Amino acid sequence: MVYSLDSFIHTHTHSNINEPEQQFKILKQNVKRIVLQRQKLKMSGFRIKLFRNGKKDSGLVISIPESYESLVNVASNKFEQRISKLYLSDGSLVTTINLIRDDDTLYAAKEDERFQGQGPQLLLDKLCLCSKTKAVKSSSDWITLNVGGKLFTTTRNTLTRYPDTMLARMFSISETWKSAVDANGAYLIDRSPEYFEPILNFLRQGILIINEGVNQRGVLEEARFFGLIEIVNELESELQTIERQKQSVTRSEFMRLLMTTSNVDKLRCQGVDLAGADLSYLDLSSINFKHANLSGANLKGASLGGCQFNLADLSNACLDDATLEGVQMKRVNLESASLKNCKFEATGTKNQKANLEGANLKEASLEGSQMSNACLRLAVLKEANMRNCVLRGATLAGADLENCDLTGADLEGANLRGTNVVGTIFLDIVAPLHMVQFEGPQS
Repeated sequence: MVYSLDSFIHTHTHSNINEPEQQFKILKQNVKRIVLQRQKLKMSGFRIKLFRNGKKDSGLVISIPESYESLVNVASNKFEQRISKLYLSDGSLVTTINLIRDDDTLYAAKEDERFQGQGPQLLLDKLCLCSKTKAVKSSSDWITLNVGGKLFTTTRNTLTRYPDTMLARMFSISETWKSAVDANGAYLIDRSPEYFEPILNFLRQGILIINEGVNQRGVLEEARFFGLIEIVNELESELQTIERQKQSVTRSEFMRLLMTTSNVDKLRCQGVDLAGADLSYLDLSSINFKHANLSGANLKGASLGGCQFNLADLSNACLDDATLEGVQMKRVNLESASLKNCKFEATGTKNQKANLEGANLKEASLEGSQMSNACLRLAVLKEANMRNCVLRGATLAGADLENCDLTGADLEGANLRGTNVVGTIFLDIVAPLHMVQFEGPQS
């Protein structure tokens, strides 16, 4: 029989119980019983889904029984195991039936079991999916690239070796470059695989190796695309050298030119590219080489009297033992050139002086050369080797002789006014220093 709260209070207010404490205790117990009865009536329409712990199949939909113990017994009978614990789908342990809500999913577990929810395999699948979407990047990761349809496999460390390149930004651990992938997960790069292969090998080894038949210009463009400055600089230098070699005149070609020219005085080689050419021991007197490129050329023992070399490039060239009587070399570039034992002194009726005004002779070697009366005004002779040079009456006004070695040189009557002689070596010079005309900074 179910009592309403109102009827209960009405009945018991007229009872014969007079003691206040006992009357309140009885009232409290009956109120609690009525509340529980109401709750049971309400929950009688609830249903729950019951599964074995760790599984998502062979479940059971039941109405909520009157007590927790009854629910545990139902689960034990269903799964034919001694069930002692019930979990909600979030892993919370259920201790009373009052906390269960309509349509809840419960997982029945034995005493020694921990909550497994939908099962270890399903959880593992979720973890694998999570690891794919949020994989921890490492420099040792192996990466497959699909470059123009050809697959290349390498490591993240290789691709990020040069931090300022595009490949380093694409595969950096810290950055999130959204690269497209093919069906197998290889990163798609729309470039030529033939030109990309030398790039990848350079990243691996630090040495650029281009197989025979592979166009260097193609590799150069690939390097520019990916921002590999080291490869760009190397290839540009090589291609420029090849281009110069194609355009430069060979020794045999130049000799043929000499033999077919009736008057050498009229032979003009202005601006011609003779870089690295072997012109040693040839008679090239009076030829006009203005603006010519003779860098690295071999002019050893050549007769160059009366030649015009104004503004020409003779850097790193060899002119040892050459005859340079009356040569015109205004603002010529002779940096690091070798001019040992050259003869600049003018002879004969013309008596034209060699003119090297403003010439760049930095680190050049002029050891033992005869340069009497030569004009070296404003020339740069910084760190040049002029040991045992004969410079009698030579004009070096305003020249830069910083750290120049003039050991054993003959400077009698030479004009050194305004020269920079800081660090210049005057050891064992032939003429006394007081007979040399110079004013300006001295060491």
